[in-house]
Amino acid sequence: MKQNLNVRKHILRLAIMTIALLPAVLAAGVEIPFLAGRVTDNAEILTEGMRRTLTELLKSHEDRTGNQIAVLTVPTIEGENIEEYSSAVFGAWKLGQKGKDNGILVIVVPNERRMRIEVGYGLEGTMTDLLAGRIIRNIMTPRFKTGDFDGGVESGVKAIVATLEGREVMNIADSADSKKKSSYGFQFDELDLSLTERILLGAFIFGIIGLFSVIGVLTPGVGWFLYFFLIPFWAVFPIIVVGTGAALYLLTSYMIVFPIAKLLLRNTDWYNKANMALRTRGRASIGGFTITPGGSGGSWSSGSSGGSGFSGGGGSSGGGGASGSW
Repeated sequence: MKQNLNVRKHILRLAIMTIALLPAVLAAGVEIPFLAGRVTDNAEILTEGMRRTLTELLKSHEDRTGNQIAVLTVPTIEGENIEEYSSAVFGAWKLGQKGKDNGILVIVVPNERRMRIEVGYGLEGTMTDLLAGRIIRNIMTPRFKTGDFDGGVESGVKAIVATLEGREVMNIADSADSKKKSSYGFQFDELDLSLTERILLGAFIFGIIGLFSVIGVLTPGVGWFLYFFLIPFWAVFPIIVVGTGAALYLLTSYMIVFPIAKLLLRNTDWYNKANMALRTRGRASIGGFTITPGGSGGSWSSGSSGGSGFSGGGGSSGGGGASGSW
């Protein structure tokens, strides 16, 4: 009996160790390069002269401020999440001074046309996610699109250094044209969110308002209450995910498609049966949900005899910095 108890303890310890090491194992899916210097150009996209120029620039900045900035280029990260990969490299290289966390890592992945500026905790107040995103979007990306990796990396690094040293950075602010374009087109520049964050937020937001919109279309009577009730939600929440321009298109589509779909469904047999059931029995079952009118609107419950109401939740977070592509 005692031997079995010891075996169980060993198994439990092994399980705990495995869970604790799981993030490191997942992060190790792509090999973390050896820190060869302030510029580690494993993708070989920089000229020898540019490597020396960047190294001297970063060393001079570190001598003045103590901030450690490193540049890494890798051909591919094999489809891995660039935010997780950057965080793993940053942690392995231990950029910045202990206790100050004043390090920054610039990663470029040419074969996948992705890049990221990973910012240590101690510098997040100066090199904000918004500024990092603007450096990527307005300074580095245009040069990368033309194949000018030397110019893109150098300009990006100089902008980072200038920002950390409190100097004005040219071309870092979004131009009026780009703001106008993002307001009236399907642009994702208004909030500096990564693609992963947009997907998670989109699934949460559109999952909720989309579900209630479908219920509104399928529900006789109270469905029109939901139509007007959801208009403010369709007007505001999509902006977080797709920007104001696309949000306007979605709102317009909702306001047109909802009543058309509802009017078309009025002639179907099951819709008329549901409407009759609401009038005669005070409830109707639609798609597994029991609908009972009450008050100024109505109530919904799962199952045929009541139950819990709808609920949902979710969120995400990541390290400081910004990502981009070209």
